[in-house]
Amino acid sequence: MPAHCEIETQVAGSGSTVNLLRAASEMREKQGDVPAEVGAIDAKTEATIVTPSSGDRDNEISDELVPPQLAADDDAVQKDSEKSARLSDIASTGSIAPSMTAANGDDGEEYPEGGVRAWLVVFGCWLALFASLGLMNILATFQTYVSTNQLVNYDDGTIGWVFSVYAFLSFFLGIYIGPLFDKYGPRWLVLAGTLCLVLSLMLLSISYEYWHFLLAFGVLSGLASSLLFTPSVAAVGHFFKARRGFATGVATTAGSVGGVIFPLMLQRLFVQVGWAWAIRTLAFLCLAVTVVANFLIRSRLPPAKNASAHPDMRIFVRNRAFALTTAAVFLLEFALFVPLTYISSYALSKGFSQAFAFDIITILNTGSVFGRVLSGFWADRIGPFNANIVSVFITIVACFGIWLPLGGTMPGIIVFALLFGFTSGSNISLVPVAIGRLCKTQHYGRYYATCYTIVSLATLVGIPIAGKVVAACRGEYWGLIVLTGLVYIASLAAFLAAKASVVGWRLWSIF
Repeated sequence: MPAHCEIETQVAGSGSTVNLLRAASEMREKQGDVPAEVGAIDAKTEATIVTPSSGDRDNEISDELVPPQLAADDDAVQKDSEKSARLSDIASTGSIAPSMTAANGDDGEEYPEGGVRAWLVVFGCWLALFASLGLMNILATFQTYVSTNQLVNYDDGTIGWVFSVYAFLSFFLGIYIGPLFDKYGPRWLVLAGTLCLVLSLMLLSISYEYWHFLLAFGVLSGLASSLLFTPSVAAVGHFFKARRGFATGVATTAGSVGGVIFPLMLQRLFVQVGWAWAIRTLAFLCLAVTVVANFLIRSRLPPAKNASAHPDMRIFVRNRAFALTTAAVFLLEFALFVPLTYISSYALSKGFSQAFAFDIITILNTGSVFGRVLSGFWADRIGPFNANIVSVFITIVACFGIWLPLGGTMPGIIVFALLFGFTSGSNISLVPVAIGRLCKTQHYGRYYATCYTIVSLATLVGIPIAGKVVAACRGEYWGLIVLTGLVYIASLAAFLAAKASVVGWRLWSIF
């Protein structure tokens, strides 16, 4: 019996779909490219053929990109999987879908790769990230000020929970915000983020008790940051593919620019007008830029009809590369926030002035500006995974080769701040691009949210643990530095394993 007859029997009643299947089968038979085994569809293949009305969750999952190296270990099983996926696409969409490769995330869409509209979206994302990532990059400024003023009676580990809750919620709330972006677009998310951010800073300006800071900054600012950050990163991916790394890098430079401007501004305002009006001034600045962002940030691709407002933990089972990448990012974020939060306190402990302790954050974020732009540029050429691997390796050298032996000297801490800023800026802009290599653009929000559901736990515990390490070392920071370097080493190993799971142990392969 011809292949199309068997298929017709299995999907009887779905006329248009059967006709398409018959036409596709006859065309292939004429061309002589249909292997004999296709004529006998096994039970596994039958299960993948669904009518257009099914629309269930399993059909969406089977339609996602998984690196072919992860689908099966032997070629015969992999070929069978590809045939099944092709038949499923025909049955569920009514058309013959193009083949896809996970290595480049090809989803059959054409991307503008530039133009006025695309770059206006990038600029809008830049403005939103200026406010959200800018705050994230000056945690050390807040930590240094409140630990010597309003919260002087609390130890570093306890104060650290304020900033760890902020970082945790910034990423964890992507569990819903990412998929909501896939479903509804960025408009209402960015508007809600704007309102929450301004409100949180206004409440922060009148905070003086520990729980005030925990709620105003830790909880509300964390919510605002996630509402602004997640749609801004995802929207760039709707307009760029070949140049996605560069465009994302340009957008995320905003956080570094904010990290340069905010400490300089606050350092002077703290002296001239005090804490309350310094923070209110920051709130007005954030309001101005995010209002403009609301008019510029748009999505281009149609909403994903089957997108779920929940993370999908089954991705970890189906996609080993994604699981290893999530582990690498978990370790990366654990280590990343330690210097970002404690470098100013470290400078004070080494006898530097408070003015220099604020300035070191500006120096760090200056390096981050260049890291974000250049990393996106070279990621488009050598691949985001390779670029991340290089950045993490440089960070390890900076921790053990500069910060640990020379951090107590002014040249040493300045060089470390510049180098760490450069590499941390690279990591922040490259991680979203790396995740995008493992999924379709339409499902990027859910993949990103699933990853950061796990990663957010690292940001929750990393800062307080580092504070307790300092206390255990009797106020010395050598333990914190060693901890940071060791966690970066573990992250490097996980990134290498993730790459190897897709392209093998070919170190120079582009991925």
